[in-house]
Amino acid sequence: MKAIWNDTVIAQSEDTVVVEGNHYFPLESVTPGVLEPTTTHTVCPWKGTASYYSVQVGGETNVDAAWTYPEPKPAAAEITDRLAFWKGVRVVD
Repeated sequence: MKAIWNDTVIAQSEDTVVVEGNHYFPLESVTPGVLEPTTTHTVCPWKGTASYYSVQVGGETNVDAAWTYPEPKPAAAEITDRLAFWKGVRVVD
């Protein structure tokens, strides 16, 4: 799977985990330098607290376009050390 934004591959892995329709990529599969942490956090009752990142490519920024659960609840243990995308980031095979 590939995550693409601004015509650039920002993550690539054959080892994604799909949860609620989102592909969670291993953190190490993300291109270095494209993520910038933000102060945004959300809470999911069964996954835990998510932390967000902006995606930066080609001088453009897609705010809060990626998220991860740094300490997922036990029910979501499969997404530990993984990150998912949205806000116009295309995930393709």
